[in-house]
Amino acid sequence: MFYRLLSVVRRPRSNRGWQEWSSARSGASAAEAHSVALPSQAQVVICGGGIMGTSVAYHLSKMGWKDIVLLEQGRLAAGSTRFCAGILSTARHLTIEQKMADYSNKLYRQLEQETGIHTGYIRTGSIFLAQTQDRLISLKRINSRLNVIGIPSEIISPKKVAELHPLLNVHDLVGAMHVPEDAVVSSADVALALASAASQNGVQIYDRTSILHVMVTKGQVTSVETDKGQIQCHYFVNCAGQWAYELGLSNEEPVSIPLHACEHFYLLTRPWETPLQSNTPTIVDADGRIYIRNWQGGILSGGFEKNPKPIFTEGKNQLEIQNLQEDWDHFEPLLSSLLRRMPELETLEIMKLVNCPETFTPDMRCIMGESPSVRGYFVLAGMNSAGLSFGGGAGRYLAEWMVHGYPSESVWELDLKRFGALQSSRTFLRHRVMEVTPLLYDLKVPRWDFQTGRQLRTSPLYDRLDAQGARWMEKHGFERPKYFVPPDKDLLALEQSKTFYKPDWFEIVESEVKCCKEAVCVIDMSSFTKFEITSTGDQALEILQYLFSNDLDVPVGHIVHTGMLNEGGGYENDCSVARLSKRSFFMISPTDQQVHCWAWLKKYMPEDSNLILEDVTWKYTALNLIGPRAVDVLSELSYAPMTPDHFPSLFCKEMSVGYANGIRVMSMTHTGEPGFMLYIPIEAFSESASQSLLLSGMEHSARDTEPTQDTAHSYSPFLASLQWSPAPTFAICSVSLTHIPQAVLYPIAQTPFSHLKLS
Repeated sequence: MFYRLLSVVRRPRSNRGWQEWSSARSGASAAEAHSVALPSQAQVVICGGGIMGTSVAYHLSKMGWKDIVLLEQGRLAAGSTRFCAGILSTARHLTIEQKMADYSNKLYRQLEQETGIHTGYIRTGSIFLAQTQDRLISLKRINSRLNVIGIPSEIISPKKVAELHPLLNVHDLVGAMHVPEDAVVSSADVALALASAASQNGVQIYDRTSILHVMVTKGQVTSVETDKGQIQCHYFVNCAGQWAYELGLSNEEPVSIPLHACEHFYLLTRPWETPLQSNTPTIVDADGRIYIRNWQGGILSGGFEKNPKPIFTEGKNQLEIQNLQEDWDHFEPLLSSLLRRMPELETLEIMKLVNCPETFTPDMRCIMGESPSVRGYFVLAGMNSAGLSFGGGAGRYLAEWMVHGYPSESVWELDLKRFGALQSSRTFLRHRVMEVTPLLYDLKVPRWDFQTGRQLRTSPLYDRLDAQGARWMEKHGFERPKYFVPPDKDLLALEQSKTFYKPDWFEIVESEVKCCKEAVCVIDMSSFTKFEITSTGDQALEILQYLFSNDLDVPVGHIVHTGMLNEGGGYENDCSVARLSKRSFFMISPTDQQVHCWAWLKKYMPEDSNLILEDVTWKYTALNLIGPRAVDVLSELSYAPMTPDHFPSLFCKEMSVGYANGIRVMSMTHTGEPGFMLYIPIEAFSESASQSLLLSGMEHSARDTEPTQDTAHSYSPFLASLQWSPAPTFAICSVSLTHIPQAVLYPIAQTPFSHLKLS
């Protein structure tokens, strides 16, 4: 069946080849759809005949895997791939995304020669415009990253922009970035070319075949049920695009894939009297929220509006994507921006307004990797309107992941396991996608935070900290304080402080850092991942010794800072492990490693009823008591000596603190300063223990320390609420200071501080 498709594809065609193939193919498919028998088994089954599915099939076959079946519910390349604007851009904020796009560019450039299928690849270059100095700084940062990995790009003047694209209005520009090797291409034809090459390498491709669900036995993919029969398989790859979410939930054991579709608009015009040259540069005017490219002598222009329209929240299905209803009123702001940038367009006839669905993820990054709950179930979806740019590279990395166990580059920022179950509800995704879509063209400055889908996970101290002026950031769905706002600060001004220069909250965090270094403070770190591994015999020690790089056979009460390594010696996880007893261990990991750590441990732990892994993140409130006076505070509250002689570094002991019993006190911190971590059982003691710490800290500040000129401005919201005067040197501080180096203590000039890690 697929070979007849290829015979049609290989005929000499114009750039409208997909439509020609579509009409020629439809008659054959309709007759054959009910007669073609699927194979009874395969090593890999791929769902989705768009650019993602065909890219995975192409790369798996190139790496030597031949027993592969690709299934498409409609026609190949008839989903969102068909409506893609065809812009291939390497200018991305993440290095891994730049590498994926660069590989895609090189792959598509040689694909026509490899397959004989015309893909419409034309190197046009891209020009990214800047209307503000902050936007120009953002482009300079992207430009430097591109140059580091060998992608040519440069910052250019408005005059140079006018030379490269004479039709543009450049009067409001302060600069731009030129990426000369970017290109345009026919996305549907690229998908067909990838499918052709994969087929020649042995991949079997069947269109008009719907997958009903994936069968799972003991956490492992075993087969795929389709409307034409069952296929036994070892691996399943979900490249179903906007239907990936529904397909994941249809499994016997559901797989959560957090993405949601939004309507995306672009217009097509008739050619100019003097048609635009085919190599006319693509324009991205992010401040104007639009992109513009040459299209058959006219232009194709769309954008990402501030008020996007989510679609298919109820899970409506379509075999193939159709052009959705036009909405000129909704598109009007983008059209106005387009006319300001290219005034001569007023004389050009518009052919039509295209409205097609695009899928977006909660954090604007695509999703790839193996499911944490089902072995052999891989996902590649949620491209955030960059599927063409990422398709080649993403397909390659996922194929490497399947064949070798891990990709050739670190893709943690794109890993499916960065999400938790709370980030997958339909309501959350609908609300978040309305924020994410406009953010694609918004300015990305340090310390910006999502505003939708908040308070999914909070510490028991959340309400108390919030009442005392905490401003919040979100990590893995967990609310964590960024800083505490003093009474004399304008909260609104702080919230709107979005700049690459020194922000308004800089001095607030500086005072918190000083308090931690000079006196004592408490930081709520309840969001950190916490596991307990126990066994009836030596099973817990044996499996941890195998998984972790450092020796964990230490005396009871000792803590080991270590990590879990993969077969290549690379770090899968950074953590601390405390030995609670001969057969029990307590593991602490970063907040966003919760799902990944659990999956990695379960992957290698034997099926043994005597070996128990428990996620106890919710069972403990974690308070970090740090600073030179931390020892005094804890000694007073516990009536026990806490000096290094009695409580050495990296030591763990269960103690009473104030009225609270059963607190795990550890002589370690996550900040680098001297101090202790207190893990307080959440169900009974967190409020009592935290109150004791706060009161003792305040007493020590007032009793033992005279305010100095450097510390008198240190602000403690708890003390302020008790009308404590003068201003002491104890404070409850934010998590932010754990990410800011000591250089933050010194005044800096009004220049962009890109050397500081603020995220």
